[in-house]
Amino acid sequence: MSALNSLKLVSIKKPTHMPVIVVRRNKLSSKLWEQIQLAKSQIEGKPFVVLKHKTYKDAETGLKKQVEMPKRIKPWWFVSENGKVCVSVKYGSWTIELAKGKPSIEVANGDELIKALETVKQAVEAGELDGQIETASASLRSGFKH
Repeated sequence: MSALNSLKLVSIKKPTHMPVIVVRRNKLSSKLWEQIQLAKSQIEGKPFVVLKHKTYKDAETGLKKQVEMPKRIKPWWFVSENGKVCVSVKYGSWTIELAKGKPSIEVANGDELIKALETVKQAVEAGELDGQIETASASLRSGFKH
């Protein structure tokens, strides 16, 4: 028991549920990671593929099978009229307003695009966009109600 006496023992258990906002932050953070990797791969001229599992029913045997398929990732950036690259942050199909009336970030090139996406990812993980995530999530949920 002398080995355990050197440790600080506490009576705290691991929480069984993560708060909803943390789940939403993690979701957006993983999507931002995909966008960063997609931008890096386009700059390097290499393909970026994320695999997803799709379940289907085999017509001959009637059994369910899982196959890995490439996930389609649409870039969140576009080229504006003035030739600058603009990126909008998406939560589902909704564009998040980063500031009042300003949903896009303007950058000059691909390297700045990656830096901007990484900065937004840090802001999401720090909880700076929780209000916007909550608004987008509520808007998405309202679309599913009858």
